[in-house]
Amino acid sequence: MEGLDRFTGAGVYYGAAMTEAISCRDEEVFIVGGANSAGQAAMYFAKYARKVTILVRGDSLVSSMSKYLIDQIAATSNIVVETNTQVIGALGGRRLESIRVSGPGGESERPASALFIFIGAAPNTSWLPDSIMRDPNGFVLTGRDILVETRPPKIWKEDRQPYLLETSTPGIFAAGDVRHGSIKRAASAVGEGSISVQFMHQYLARF
Repeated sequence: MEGLDRFTGAGVYYGAAMTEAISCRDEEVFIVGGANSAGQAAMYFAKYARKVTILVRGDSLVSSMSKYLIDQIAATSNIVVETNTQVIGALGGRRLESIRVSGPGGESERPASALFIFIGAAPNTSWLPDSIMRDPNGFVLTGRDILVETRPPKIWKEDRQPYLLETSTPGIFAAGDVRHGSIKRAASAVGEGSISVQFMHQYLARF
C-alpha cells in the first residue's frame, strides 16, 4: 500500500492503544481488518471517534469475526462496515490526511486522520534452528502442540512430556505472540512469560 510506511506513527498504526483512541475524539478513523481484534478495536474507538469505518477485503465478517462482535458493531450507530474494500494508498503532509480506497464503486480518496491496521502478523522465526518445531505459518509449537499422535516427536530426547510452553528443544520456552495458539494480547504474553520462568526452574532443578 503506497505511502503507509511514510505515515507509520503519524496517522497509520499497526494495532491500537487506549491513548491513540482518546486522541481520535470526534474524528473519523478507519480500521483495516475483519477478525476479532479489528472488531474489538472498532467498538473501543466508537466511544471517542465521530465515525469508525471498518474496511474488509472479504464479502462479510461472518467467516472471520465472532457473532457477538458482529451484533455489537451492527448495533453501534457510528460504526460502518465496508466489504470488498481495501486501502491502496495513504496521502498527507507531515501526518496522514487521507487514504485511497478501492471498493465496489471503484477507487476513491477519503479524508482520514487515523488508519489502524489489524491484518495479522508474520512471526520472525526463520532464524530458529530446525530443532524448534513451528507450524506452517512459522509460529512456534509448544507443550502438547509438539506431540505427534499423543507422542513426542523423534527430536525430543527427554523421557518426559514437554512442559507447558516448552518448545521441541528441552529447556527452551516460548511465550507471547510468537507461540502457536497464543491469544495475541500483551497481558497474555506477560502471563506466559511468568509461567515460563516457573518451568525453567523446574527444568534446571533436574541438573
